[in-house]
Amino acid sequence: MLNNNEKPGSLVSTTGGKRIFWAARNRILLWYGLLLALIFVAVIPAFRSLLMLRVNERVRGDMIEKADTFAALVSGKPNGSLEGSHWFERKDDRLQPPTSIQELEAFFDAYLSRQVPEDDIYLITFIEGKFYRSSPRARPEILKQDSPLMKQWEDLAASKQGEEPTGNPDLGNLLYIANPIQANGKTIGVFVMAHTTAGEQAEVLEAVNVVIQVTGGVLVVALVLGWFASGQVLAPLRLLSSTARSISETDLTQRLPVQGEGEIADLAEAFNAMMDRLQSAFASQRNFINDAGHELRTPLTIIRGHLELMGDDPEEQGETIRIVMDELDRMNRFVDDLIVLAKSERPDFLQIETVDLETLTQELFSKACALADRHWVLDKVGHGMVHLDRQRITQAMMNLAQNATQHTQPNQTIALGSAMRSKALHLWVRDTGEGISLVDQQRIFERFARASHSRRRSEGAGLGLAIVRAIAEAHHGQITLHSQPQKGSTFTIILPLDAASHQSIRTSALS
Repeated sequence: MLNNNEKPGSLVSTTGGKRIFWAARNRILLWYGLLLALIFVAVIPAFRSLLMLRVNERVRGDMIEKADTFAALVSGKPNGSLEGSHWFERKDDRLQPPTSIQELEAFFDAYLSRQVPEDDIYLITFIEGKFYRSSPRARPEILKQDSPLMKQWEDLAASKQGEEPTGNPDLGNLLYIANPIQANGKTIGVFVMAHTTAGEQAEVLEAVNVVIQVTGGVLVVALVLGWFASGQVLAPLRLLSSTARSISETDLTQRLPVQGEGEIADLAEAFNAMMDRLQSAFASQRNFINDAGHELRTPLTIIRGHLELMGDDPEEQGETIRIVMDELDRMNRFVDDLIVLAKSERPDFLQIETVDLETLTQELFSKACALADRHWVLDKVGHGMVHLDRQRITQAMMNLAQNATQHTQPNQTIALGSAMRSKALHLWVRDTGEGISLVDQQRIFERFARASHSRRRSEGAGLGLAIVRAIAEAHHGQITLHSQPQKGSTFTIILPLDAASHQSIRTSALS
């Protein structure tokens, strides 16, 4: 109910908004987008770190190669990379290994004059623990002459390489290789090659930015494609929803088309099977209500009519009371039959016990003989112990015997029998009466069904054979009918005897 301050339709719009936001399509798209975003968030930093590591390795490799070249020049033992280079174009132009301070100064001067360092590369020289020259001359703060790092290199006695933070974001870190120069067993100078990483880092960041832009575009395209793909995947569900909304009690014929295979096809098949069961159940319920109403209306009409016309004559009153009591008894039997059919679907419908088949058959035959004046015959008596509900089986067999008496004449035969055949118990009632047509055999076990061309009309409500079938199916068995018009009928109750069936019956009865 809406408050006075609420506008009509506000609740609908709120619910609709929630429904749209939490729709399966949007939820799938949301999860899809989150997964892709998480993947990109995890991959891009890893890509950046890996790319930065590769760049640092390349820079270190180049520095080591150049340091090895310098070491070869200083030692006078050129490696393969120096052969044929401009260092050895002329013999008198060749750098000689320095053996004194003066020669080292000349060596540094010649070397630095011939080198054009790349951007962010600094060549620094020291002689006798003091800074000598550098190329280029302009150096960052960390490479100033009085900096701590320069002080470390002045007194270097062994080769050293490492990485130091410059404290300047525009420079990045500083990679360096420092090699002492010795002559006559004494360190006379130090050569340092330093490289700031800001340039390479800028290239890496630029590449990462490109990757971010590309992946952002890919993410948008993937979300758009995912939106349409999820719509196609969920189309059968929308059809299911619209079909379910179009179904009403008066129209249960709507079904879903089953296309392809997979979970959606299985869902459509399950929905159609459910609708088949619902349609059958509604039809059965409708027929049941109509037939039950008809069966109850007739005796009520008879009772009402006789009571309304009953006069003061004692004899007439006695006849009316007799008729009313007879109709009430018929209604009572009808209600009892309905109760039996209703209980047949309950787990406690059966009370399973171990019964001697021979004794049970003799009891059934004795009870059947008292139903009517017929030629009663005991065909065969089975032997052995069986698990069943004695009272329900007796009820079923008596219904079959009573049905046989209603469709036979006094001089005709009705036979009962039992036998063990093919791991199943067979109990049957056979008669030589009028028989049942093939059309009626297909419907005679339904509730309120009667044979359409029977010479005699049953006094019951047409529930007897339905009760027999319910009892047989409760035992996980079945009832069969073999009949020919004018030659008689044979009704056979077939119950399984294997251990698995006994156990399932017992569990169903005791649960």
